[in-house]
Amino acid sequence: MKSNASTKPIRVMLVDDHTMVRRGLATFLKVHDDLQLAGEADSGEAAVEVCAQVMPDVILMDLVLPEMDGAATTRLIRRQFPQVQVLALTSFKDGELIKNALEAGAIGYLLKDVSADELARAIRAAHAGRATLSPEAAQALVETANQPPAPGLDLTEREREVLGLMIEGLNNTQIAGRLTVSPSTIKSHVSSILAKLGVASRTEAVALALRSRIVL
Repeated sequence: MKSNASTKPIRVMLVDDHTMVRRGLATFLKVHDDLQLAGEADSGEAAVEVCAQVMPDVILMDLVLPEMDGAATTRLIRRQFPQVQVLALTSFKDGELIKNALEAGAIGYLLKDVSADELARAIRAAHAGRATLSPEAAQALVETANQPPAPGLDLTEREREVLGLMIEGLNNTQIAGRLTVSPSTIKSHVSSILAKLGVASRTEAVALALRSRIVL
């Protein structure tokens, strides 16, 4: 795409710990008259410093970086330089990673196998304040949102305590003695635990608790 003579090019900064990736992206930017390389960084710490020096319009941010990761770097940059837009550009389509990047302030999330035209469009969109999410990233976000909640989140502190003693192999009477309450109270707690965990027996409850690390 050619830019109008009166239009300033979009200044893009590259953050990636792989030199070859940055080199490839720098070459890609040269092909587009409306995009310009503003700076490069190979770590999160360096990215914050370089950003302060060059003040780019858009940052292409890898998420897996040494020491400070891309999400933490994005959060720091967006806090210090809110006018700078950050596009996550990574090889990973993990739902939690995507969620973290967007919550940190990234305006988009793209995978590194994105086409040159798609990447250019995403940079222009980011500069205009519009979000871009790759189809794979959108799908991963939907799947993460649709996952059932982890078992045991709704257990009370007392129920967790009882479950912990069940894991130790204590029966209701022994648990009652340990907690100095009546066996009928423990029986009630156990029934509630089984119902909340969606299991039919103490054995299943213990197995699920150990598998899901409900009680640490």
